[in-house]
Amino acid sequence: MKLFELYEPEDNTIPVVANLPHCGMYVPDAIAAQFTPEHLASLPNTDWHLGTLYNFLPALGVTVLQATHSRYVVDLNRRISEPLLGSFFSSVIAERTGMNKPIYQVAPDLQELQQRVQQFYLPYHEKLEELLDLNIQRFGKVYLLDLHSFFGPFQGHVIDLGDGRGQSCSEFLVACVEHHFRAEGYTTARNSPFSGGYITKRYGQKAGVESLQIEVRYHVYLGEGQLDKAEPPEAKVFQMKTAQVTFQTIFRAVIRDIINQS
Repeated sequence: MKLFELYEPEDNTIPVVANLPHCGMYVPDAIAAQFTPEHLASLPNTDWHLGTLYNFLPALGVTVLQATHSRYVVDLNRRISEPLLGSFFSSVIAERTGMNKPIYQVAPDLQELQQRVQQFYLPYHEKLEELLDLNIQRFGKVYLLDLHSFFGPFQGHVIDLGDGRGQSCSEFLVACVEHHFRAEGYTTARNSPFSGGYITKRYGQKAGVESLQIEVRYHVYLGEGQLDKAEPPEAKVFQMKTAQVTFQTIFRAVIRDIINQS
């Protein structure tokens, strides 16, 4: 299994890179054998089928980098720091889920943890940085859209835009994305509660990069009745078809504004 999928723009390349670090569902056999059966069956807090939702992006000129491996193999959106195995919210390899459920029946040792970082984490970030550098060389700057999805319990909005509280991108970018989501009837918030993870904040500090995290609530594109079950939801639902059409309209408008701004 490849570490990631890279979808090149079909034509009219523009300085926009989309990153999907949490939509992968593959777990190598040796790691799967360490998981509890319950965890392996559900892999909760995955950005389910987000690649399907955004499959129109290359046709709009966007370069897309998409993880294939589960966030429980290694979390690409966490900084490498000690302990490598620890909190779901801060460690590069989670020991328990975000709901404090056990992940492992046999915990990996330090050598295994370090091997995962070398094998799965570093190559992904090297590719992402390479894509950003190529766009900076060609265009002088690049817009990084870090794409995620979430469940709840946040009921007040369905789109959360994280700009590191004004530190990872310009007001132009976040306001542009916000405007076009609202124009299609989606309720939005900024940095509430997602202000941007490691990827958004790290690369948003890189010269020539503007980085914005876009979180979409699950029920916008997945069948809500499936979200409380102990297995992944299906992709072939009417919510997905509806969201794909609307999101394509939104991102076409965002890209038009980016091109005009450039």
